Amino acid sequence: MRTNPQRAAYAAIKLAITSYAIFHPGLGQAQQDEPSKTLEEVTVSADWLGSPTPKTAKKHPGARTVLTNQDISESGSRTVEDVLRTVPGVRVLDESGTGILPNIGVRGLNPLRSEQVLVLVDGIPITLAPYGQTGLSLFPLTLNSIESIDVARGGVAVHYGPNNVGGVINFVTKSIPHQTSMTFRETLSVFSGGNLLADTYFRAGGFVNDKLGFQLQANVIGGNTAREHSKTEVNNLMLDSHWLVTDRSEVKAGIQYYKTSNQLPGALTPKSYEQNRNQSTRPLDHFNGDTLRGNLTYNHFFDNGAEFSWINFGHRSNREFIFGNSTNADITSTQEQSSPRNFIVYGSEPRFTFNLDGRIKQKISLGARYMREEVDYLVDARNLMTGAYTVSRNWRFENDAYAIYMSDTFMLLDNKLKITPGIRREQIDLSYRNNLTGVQTRNPTTDWLPGLDVGYQASNQVFLFANTHKSMRPVQFTQITFAADLASEKAQNYEAGIRWAPTKSIDTTLTTFRFDFDNKLEFVNQSVGFRNLGKARHQGVETEFAWRPEQVLGLELKTAYTYVDTEQLSGQFVGKKLPLAAHHQLSQRVNYRSGSWNWNINGLYQSDSFSDGANTVTENASGSIGPIPSYTVWNSQVTHKSRWNDKKITTSLGINNLFDKDYYFRGVDYSQGRLPSPGRSALLTLQIDI
Repeated sequence: MRTNPQRAAYAAIKLAITSYAIFHPGLGQAQQDEPSKTLEEVTVSADWLGSPTPKTAKKHPGARTVLTNQDISESGSRTVEDVLRTVPGVRVLDESGTGILPNIGVRGLNPLRSEQVLVLVDGIPITLAPYGQTGLSLFPLTLNSIESIDVARGGVAVHYGPNNVGGVINFVTKSIPHQTSMTFRETLSVFSGGNLLADTYFRAGGFVNDKLGFQLQANVIGGNTAREHSKTEVNNLMLDSHWLVTDRSEVKAGIQYYKTSNQLPGALTPKSYEQNRNQSTRPLDHFNGDTLRGNLTYNHFFDNGAEFSWINFGHRSNREFIFGNSTNADITSTQEQSSPRNFIVYGSEPRFTFNLDGRIKQKISLGARYMREEVDYLVDARNLMTGAYTVSRNWRFENDAYAIYMSDTFMLLDNKLKITPGIRREQIDLSYRNNLTGVQTRNPTTDWLPGLDVGYQASNQVFLFANTHKSMRPVQFTQITFAADLASEKAQNYEAGIRWAPTKSIDTTLTTFRFDFDNKLEFVNQSVGFRNLGKARHQGVETEFAWRPEQVLGLELKTAYTYVDTEQLSGQFVGKKLPLAAHHQLSQRVNYRSGSWNWNINGLYQSDSFSDGANTVTENASGSIGPIPSYTVWNSQVTHKSRWNDKKITTSLGINNLFDKDYYFRGVDYSQGRLPSPGRSALLTLQIDI
């Protein structure tokens, strides 16, 4: 009997083949090789970051890394967590072992629930409530649908809004090819004990004529990891369209349905971890989520070089954690609790960019954004002995956010020097209603976010950059339930660096950074709630080095090192380090390409850190508090490309956690203790491109 993921996979196959047959009536007929017909790519520079390419990143006035599709596919990465670990300064904690709930932090910021970094997909916020609940408690994206990953770690608050003290991570999905094509990709992850996780991906798309293109992507994931109680089901369907209305205007639209249902093995006590790190002592823990998302973008390019872009987006989403009542996993739960959330979010953002060609060339960008958030927030419980059902929280949150922003890039010294001052104004009106008690409150917030970016091409080999931005994180939904007059969490970002390419085969980057938190929101206790009483400092250095020796064609070596120093400057733990802020991070990558073969090995060293603000050095009995040890983990993959009957065949064998390193972090939310990271697994991949 076929399981639900298998039925979904067969449905996806049928839909993909049907779609491809529409795009390409000659499916199944023999074809002769012909020159590839590609549409000239138009990059809308109204998006301040520009195109997500390594070449563009080298001219960005801040620390920025772009991972290409080749980087992703040849790295032996099984999840988004695996990929992001290769980016300098980015720390990712694997909560589920399957990539469905990544925890992402940048430059010492707390990675739990990815609350302090702005995550985008194709320039649109992926967070369920980008203003009121920045935690990434549903991640509706799968690795196979990603074309590239753009990580801008410097200040970008003027153009991208709140919650980006750690920068912006933009996942760029696969674009519609001009020539009709079809891709099938199957990846089997084999874990210790023989457990399998199957990842099936289909893509069919192309332009049906010179003006109109469609693309369907379907990704189905199902199976188990090495740990007990880890059954996973993911279904991700995406349909995109691209209409070239005129020679100077276009409309892009997309719709996505994502659904996931997962058992969560959860954290372990130290005793249970030492007995068997692959066991699960939390049989009640589950996670379910689904979302229907849509977007519509209109772009117009004027004769004088001006550009207008209007992005519209929205989603209706549900997510629910189900868990036992005890944070100590060795104690049997007497209750089954759940925390369902329902979200309705929509937004609209027009942008206009134009040039002024006077004595000093200028590029001016103007933009505005409106976003509406509506969230129903419940917490309920069922007594496992009596069956009694109770609702402890029934809250309603609404948020109206308005933003306007402007930047002006001055181009001096024959465009070698670019100076971009800018400013953004955020106005947020947050309201809360307790449906159980009738209590209501509001928290209006207005903030100005100025910024300045400088980039200077000193020579063909040297690029200098510096920037400073004021960033903010709005008052969160759950924080307003304790007090109505909280201020936003604010930080000032500073960054300066140099990119130096002394030869064609060497690229180096050195970056220094600092950000100072003010009004950091901290939880005091259940009776007091949240107060603006925290100040904190993050500072450090990042270095990157890439070498492609001319003596060995096809060989590339990359290494990156990040040093982070953090300190709490006020509050109860003044002078202590911030939680989960490791001092040292070192990544290395060796890639060798010869003919149709590619060999890749990449490794990460992460130094130790503390799990709490008190910097506790003695682990408690449950494992929820204590040091987080350092670790080193290596991934490897060999890839081979060939052709058969006009089809491109790609096969690969990868090993994740090559040396089967045991490492862990402390749990998230309800599941406290040692949370084991995945052990060694083998990845077998077959991809066919037609």
